[in-house]
Amino acid sequence: MALAGSLIWLAHSDRVQAQEPSSALIDKSDQIAFPIRSSANNRYLVDADGKPFLMVGDSPQNLIVNLSLADAAEFLANRRNYGVNTLWVNLFCITTKGTCPKDGTTYDGIAPFLTPGDLATPNAAYIQRADDMIKLAEQSGIAVLLDPIETESWLPVLRQNGIEKAFHYGQFLGNRFINRTNIIWLHGNDFQSWRNPTDTALVQAVARGIRSVDATHIHTTELNYWTSGTLDDPSWSGLVDLDAAYSYLPAFAQVSAEYHRADHKPVFLVEGAYEGENNFLVDGGSLLNLRKQEYWTMLSGGSGQLYGSAWSWPLEKGWRSHLDTPGAQQLKVMKNFFALRKWYELRPDEDHKTVTGGYDAIACHAGRTAVWAAHFAALSRFVWAARRIGYIAANGCATTARTDDGSMVIAYMPTLRPLTVDMARLAAPVIARWFDPTDGSFTDVGSAPIANTGSFTFRAPNQNQAGDEDWVLVLETAGGR
Repeated sequence: MALAGSLIWLAHSDRVQAQEPSSALIDKSDQIAFPIRSSANNRYLVDADGKPFLMVGDSPQNLIVNLSLADAAEFLANRRNYGVNTLWVNLFCITTKGTCPKDGTTYDGIAPFLTPGDLATPNAAYIQRADDMIKLAEQSGIAVLLDPIETESWLPVLRQNGIEKAFHYGQFLGNRFINRTNIIWLHGNDFQSWRNPTDTALVQAVARGIRSVDATHIHTTELNYWTSGTLDDPSWSGLVDLDAAYSYLPAFAQVSAEYHRADHKPVFLVEGAYEGENNFLVDGGSLLNLRKQEYWTMLSGGSGQLYGSAWSWPLEKGWRSHLDTPGAQQLKVMKNFFALRKWYELRPDEDHKTVTGGYDAIACHAGRTAVWAAHFAALSRFVWAARRIGYIAANGCATTARTDDGSMVIAYMPTLRPLTVDMARLAAPVIARWFDPTDGSFTDVGSAPIANTGSFTFRAPNQNQAGDEDWVLVLETAGGR
């Protein structure tokens, strides 16, 4: 039943579906002028020409160690084909997971340091290999989130070297890579001990060293799982320009928390569910979970996100056979959808003034409560107890965003249900369509524009092309993209 005074339109599944016009599929935003920086309002990233930069990334963390230059060029070309414009790469591989040699050497035996573990003795051959990889990405129009000494495996080395050596190591890197315009410095990585001031000081010493010689490249940091944001640690505020949300819980909650900080910076999802991995609390990296993560992020204030998979992050033997996965294909669908629209003008509808019904208040509240509770060790049991509605797989919160001028409203609905919209929040009559996030097709709602008055209840077609229930409602005025 519709709400009183509402209109109901049922978009039948046999309605004609269409892709975006073919000319629109040529994404001119792919032409990036490096370096990347924050926008004037600190809400998104822009390139050197001031053009909004929608971060769409992958996470080949072991690229430098496990691939040859020829292999890397092949990987980059493949990812570029899927719309990827950013890669997370660790300067030194994660040695604690068995995905590279325990001493951190490259596949062909190049060690990172002349004296093992001594930050004062970087191996020029190793650094050159890294530089060559980053240059390949630069030539391909791909930004590199470069982690100078990730903390999952290399924090003990930082501790052994101390603050002064860490600072000078940062200076060395800042000078060595200053001319690689495509770098964004990413510090941390599963930095579970960031509340320890000694550990934080060591990681920040590297960042300060880089900044002392390089004022061009921007910085961010990944803190801890289950969920965190860069600015959970306020001591990073003056060192970073970009806020990395990290969450194995529903992404909308952590991204939204970062978006609403008084000292906000552009926020992106640095890590969450990975395709093909069953990380704790993620309930598996299913395609539906990945899509939830992607659209929740973009409609909760996110300026972009990184995808990851069980095969692309370690780049172990057999990686080629797992490049063209459904997750990578659907990432491209998401990228094409938002890149063709004014995504950088979207504002989250968290007060539910636009989508007034059907958003699932319980699920939305549960996701935010789970993220809040996960920040407190004493409340971890609550997160576990609330997993049925707090986890990604079980959470059905529908997120919505609207442009300030009322020219566009986008809502992501994880499961089939009616969505009621206050049409007065639109600036003019709108073309309404359902977008299938699994294949990029559209289903029209009616044959004429819908008036921007009163309430209107939208019902999606039945299951999408993949047999799931998630859809994206798109309301656009003429020229509203």
